[in-house]
Amino acid sequence: MFKQLNILCSAVQQQRTVKNTTTKNISAEERSSQNIKNHLCSFCGDTNCKNSLIQLSLDGESKTETTYNYNSEWKAELINSRNFDKEIGHINPSAMAVESVTVVASDVQVGPFSLSKGLVDQIENFQTLSLKGLPAPDSDSFLTVDEDYFYHTQHPRRPEVGDVRVSFSYAGLSGEGTYPGPAQTVSVVAMQSYDTLKPFRTKSGDTLEIIYLEELTAEEVFEREHNNNAMLTWALRAGGWLLMFLGISLMIRIIHTLVDWIPILRELISVGLKLFALCISCSLSLLTIASGWIFYRPLVAVGLIAMAVIPVVIARSRAPAKKHQ
Repeated sequence: MFKQLNILCSAVQQQRTVKNTTTKNISAEERSSQNIKNHLCSFCGDTNCKNSLIQLSLDGESKTETTYNYNSEWKAELINSRNFDKEIGHINPSAMAVESVTVVASDVQVGPFSLSKGLVDQIENFQTLSLKGLPAPDSDSFLTVDEDYFYHTQHPRRPEVGDVRVSFSYAGLSGEGTYPGPAQTVSVVAMQSYDTLKPFRTKSGDTLEIIYLEELTAEEVFEREHNNNAMLTWALRAGGWLLMFLGISLMIRIIHTLVDWIPILRELISVGLKLFALCISCSLSLLTIASGWIFYRPLVAVGLIAMAVIPVVIARSRAPAKKHQ
């Protein structure tokens, strides 16, 4: 598979606010998102705008100086210059000349087999296409090649606001050849249907459609999937407990409000309510987890239920015994 990505960046001017004459240095950065990899190169301008504001405080008069720095940078998105404090002389383009696009091959193969769309969408190891060795554009052309970018300007080292540059990235190389690199080695878990690898539906209704961009055995693939599933499960459990703790805390908040006007009692009640919410949320979370294990691992479920009732047992054991009349 060969994915072609146009990274469109426009040289824009961005307003930054700095208070108390503190200057923030802006450096080059790299941003990446799903199926897209943007390389941002920054270059600084020399235009500054300073405003002085007078603020009055209780202990006297204080002066705050606000400085606006207008820095020119390569950006993949437009910045509205109408929001600048000083728009004159710092006007950005209102639209991109062209749009970024991702092109996916219609038939992606691993050996003699074609991959399904779900498998192709998982290939995201994009690499920037090297432009070394390509013939130079015509001297009269307004297109310039510098490093791995096509620049729509004759002076890529001295860009101006509104200039455009484009780069290409690829992922999932297959077939024979040396440019731009060797074929990608992958490990796939899917169902073979003639010469196509499709999703496999299990008896429980789940779908298996896995691809790793490296050479792995079947045991290693399923071990990684098991570890990923375990991490997701514990993350969901922790999130569920946190939501339950917050919900119980908000429900019993009214008790804290009733004694809010008594300082000492207010603090004691606050600590007690937090401990109560913690114990109840832990017990309910353990009971919820145990209900999912009761048919598959009864012993684990019984252990979780026993842990869930520990706070109740401790509370009843510490309660004062009723006097016999």
